[in-house]
Amino acid sequence: MANVTIIGTQWGDEGKGKVVDLYAQDADVIARFQGGNNAGHTIVIKGEQSIFHLIPSGILHDNKICIIGNGVVVNPKVLLQEIDGLNQRGVLPPNTKLYVSEKAHVIMPYHWRLDIARESHGLGKKIGTTGRGIGPTYEDKIARVGIRMCDLLDEQVFREKLAKNVEEKNFYLTKLFQEEPLDSEAIYREYRIYADRLRPYVADTSMIMNEAIKKGKKILFEGAQGSHLDIDHGTYPFVTSSNTVSGNAGCGTGVGPSLVGAVIGICKAYTTRVGGGPFPTELSDAIGDKLREVGHEYGATTGRKRRCGWLDIVLVRQSIRLSGITGIALTKLDVLTGIEKLKICVGYRTPQGEFTESVPSNPRLLAQCEPIYEELEGWKDDITKTRNIGELPSNTRRYIERLEELAGVKSVLVSVGAGREETIVLKNPFIG
Repeated sequence: MANVTIIGTQWGDEGKGKVVDLYAQDADVIARFQGGNNAGHTIVIKGEQSIFHLIPSGILHDNKICIIGNGVVVNPKVLLQEIDGLNQRGVLPPNTKLYVSEKAHVIMPYHWRLDIARESHGLGKKIGTTGRGIGPTYEDKIARVGIRMCDLLDEQVFREKLAKNVEEKNFYLTKLFQEEPLDSEAIYREYRIYADRLRPYVADTSMIMNEAIKKGKKILFEGAQGSHLDIDHGTYPFVTSSNTVSGNAGCGTGVGPSLVGAVIGICKAYTTRVGGGPFPTELSDAIGDKLREVGHEYGATTGRKRRCGWLDIVLVRQSIRLSGITGIALTKLDVLTGIEKLKICVGYRTPQGEFTESVPSNPRLLAQCEPIYEELEGWKDDITKTRNIGELPSNTRRYIERLEELAGVKSVLVSVGAGREETIVLKNPFIG
């Protein structure tokens, strides 16, 4: 079986977009399995940047099938903007097809209104939400009142569900948050336009994927965010609202778990996170600033500054365990060039003075943990033009080797720059 699943090993922003774009060359089907337009996957081809929030990152390749799975929550306006943008730029390949699962839940205006109201009115501790309505949409999904793509296309069902939901959400908006109410009829008219435009894309994507697998086609499962933003296994409550680990690849697309295949964990050569939450290796100094500026660490979705710090192997090892990662794709290694001494966090010292190699579930305890570092020599040579692992500076190779030793997993790819071609490929996971 030649299927591959891509997930992030940190708090997202690891460079999944570039890796998905690379592996899409060998895949027949590229399927996004969770998250929404809170994700931002960046691809640079011949100096031109493309950012995708909903459409799978393999869309720029011809003769592919790209699928937005049932586990994704879809903002129809954003999806149409992405489709229109690709068409206007003339980069949408003629023979590549895009499908959206009929079971994917739809982000409605009341979702992002509630998202923003909760964060801005200070009910509870701020978690740094993107304000895109992702969490409230997943809430409605679990509460069994959500509107799915198939509902959106059914005029009667959509009107009935919308009316009930707007009535309830307006109660929260007006009574709890003292916000202006929403107009159900205006939303209905707007979303009917979206429904008509999206109708050709909506399909039983589970059937499409399983038929492709029967024919021996290669599937690339694309995750969003990172393992430590997983709703169950992340640094709760500073997490996203879906399961980001590889176990959700099958559930979020409608295929059996035995078909997920190899699992590639994307690992940035240092650590970043956006929003609130504990971050043991965070750097609030000149090195942290250098990582941010050289690595262009600003959110592709929000534009917010990313918090930067040393590579935390404790986080990476937990991700490997949770997702059964079989290979590491190391990204942004070039950003470390010019730093004299590099550090890798190999464990934590707890407030009680004990050494631990696990990530505490309690965010307060994690915030109090002191990182235990191992120091390595840095390098000064430009590595962006290197295409062979043996041609890298000895200290660069030592950094990669030590990461592999600590993680217990070999690298399959090393990214030495933002461009598609700035990559050292060590192993093709589709071949095995």
